[in-house]
Amino acid sequence: MFSLMGKVAVVTGGGRGIGQGISLMLAAAGACVVFSGRSAGPLGETVARIKASGGKAVALAADITNPEAPDRLVAKAMTEFGRLDFWVNNAGSAARDDVGALIDLDAGQWDRVVDLNMKYAFFCAQAAARAMRDHGGGSIINITSRSGSHPNPMTGQYGAAKAGVENLTMTMAVEWGHMGIRVNSVAPGVIVTEQTNVILSRDRAQKQIDTVPLGRLGQPSDIASACVYLASDASQWVSGVTIPVNGGSRIAIGYLAYLRRVAKEKQG
Repeated sequence: MFSLMGKVAVVTGGGRGIGQGISLMLAAAGACVVFSGRSAGPLGETVARIKASGGKAVALAADITNPEAPDRLVAKAMTEFGRLDFWVNNAGSAARDDVGALIDLDAGQWDRVVDLNMKYAFFCAQAAARAMRDHGGGSIINITSRSGSHPNPMTGQYGAAKAGVENLTMTMAVEWGHMGIRVNSVAPGVIVTEQTNVILSRDRAQKQIDTVPLGRLGQPSDIASACVYLASDASQWVSGVTIPVNGGSRIAIGYLAYLRRVAKEKQG
C-alpha cells in the first residue's frame, strides 16, 4: 500500500535536514528521486547514501528563487526517469538577518522570506502540475510549518507565508483535482536538524520538549513518513488538507518566549 516502486519524485531543498530525510525515505519506498539544493556537497552526499542503499537518485544544484529552477527540475525528472509522479515543496527558511519584530521589518526582509517560502513554492507546484496534467496526475506535498497556524513573533512574515501556502494548498487541490492531481501539506513542529542544533541551546530545547505531549522533538523521518503516506495510494482520496506532525504540541515556545520578554521589559 505504501510502495512507491517505479514512481518519480522531486524534492526541493532535498540535501539537508527535513528535505534529506524525505529524499531518503521516498527512495527507500521505491521512488526514483530528483532533489535540489543550493550547496553541491550535501546533494552529493545524499545521492551517495541513496545509491548505497540500492535506490535511484540524481541531484540538481539550484536555487528555487531562480525563476528557471522549477522547469529545470521538471526537465531533470523527465530526462533522467521519463515521468513525474510526486513533488515535495520543502525548500524554505528565514535567514538570521530577516528575523525581527513586525514593526521594524523592511521590504527586503519581507520579500526574501515570502518569496522563498510562498511565491516560489507556488511556482514549483505550478510547474509540477503542468507536467502531471499531461501524464495522468500525481501528488504535490507542501511542507509548511506550525508557524502557519500559530502566532510567530519575530518572524511574522514567515508564518504569514506558510499560512498562505496552506490556503493555496486547498485552492490548488480544488482547481487541479479534475486533472488527477492531489495537493496536501505537512506542517512540522520543531524538528531536530543541523540548523536547529545551532539555534537551540540545551535549555531552550528542553523548554520546547516540555510543550510536546509525546516528550521529544521531531526527527526528519517523522515528516518523511507523512510524505510517503501522501505520495502513496494509501492516501488516494486525501486532498486539500494540512497534516500537523508535531507530537501533539499546541504551544509555540517562541510565542511564550516573546511574551516573557515583553513582561520583563515592562518590569524595567
